[in-house]
Amino acid sequence: MRRSVRKLSRVFAHAACDTLAFMPTCRECDDEVDVLVTVKVDGKSTKRCEDCADRAREAAEIAEASEGVVQQMMGFKGRR
Repeated sequence: MRRSVRKLSRVFAHAACDTLAFMPTCRECDDEVDVLVTVKVDGKSTKRCEDCADRAREAAEIAEASEGVVQQMMGFKGRR
């Protein structure tokens, strides 16, 4: 028990240190950003920068709209 408390105290001491700067990195464009945004892509949540998240949302909206047009053209009456 005491050993785990010591490890935690070291972790918190390092987290409070000003010399360690952590910049999150976007997985899509590999740029360091201040804040990552969580966005769902193909049913999976991923963390991306705001620009990549906007592009992913736009691509999902376009794909959904085009799927709806194709389903309407084919006469599909069921649910998605």
